[in-house]
Amino acid sequence: MDFMRLLKSIEELLYELVSWLLFYPLTMWRTLRQPQAMMRYADVELTDDVSEQYTETLSPPLFLLITLLLAHGVELGLVNQTTPWAPPPLLASHSNLLMFRAVAFSILPLLMAVKLLHRKGVRLTRHTLRAPFYSQCYITAPFALALSIGTLLSRAENQKALAAGLAFILVAFVWYVIVETRWFKSDLGLSTSQAALRVVWTLFQALIAIFLVGAAIVFGTGATPA
Repeated sequence: MDFMRLLKSIEELLYELVSWLLFYPLTMWRTLRQPQAMMRYADVELTDDVSEQYTETLSPPLFLLITLLLAHGVELGLVNQTTPWAPPPLLASHSNLLMFRAVAFSILPLLMAVKLLHRKGVRLTRHTLRAPFYSQCYITAPFALALSIGTLLSRAENQKALAAGLAFILVAFVWYVIVETRWFKSDLGLSTSQAALRVVWTLFQALIAIFLVGAAIVFGTGATPA
């Protein structure tokens, strides 16, 4: 009986992994094509039963995590990982580095969700935070992917690759700010300029927070020059 349950678990795991091959690009395409609709979709799906949630796409946190995993894998495959400093013990393994990136990029949707709730005057709880956080994860994923690709290209010695990398980074930021501005404008009833200012300020705060977390890990765990 235990053996049959094990086989059943393996079967379900295999199906889940294979289904990602279809639903990941589908989720990415829908997010790029209709980001506002996907953010609304994330909200609505949370009202369904757990077994019925996100049956047409990947769940937002999983979508973000897989995106970061793909970006990390591409970087490992294409870039020489030698650096002028020894990585801190906490980030010495690829799994720990991936988890750090997941946490770092989760700061962005977290701050956006918190600002949204604060502006609405909604009490911040684990329950009220979930819906806006899930919505934000959908659009953070393509932003993180484009940012990772741009950073990867900008590290190349080729001038064309450098220019392409900087273009990727610029497009990623512009796309993200536009999508977030439209979301804040429609959800909070703000003017375009007010929404854009809030988005840019929150984005700046998130980048500072990510930098501080990274710096704390690097210096706090004693990274030394190679």
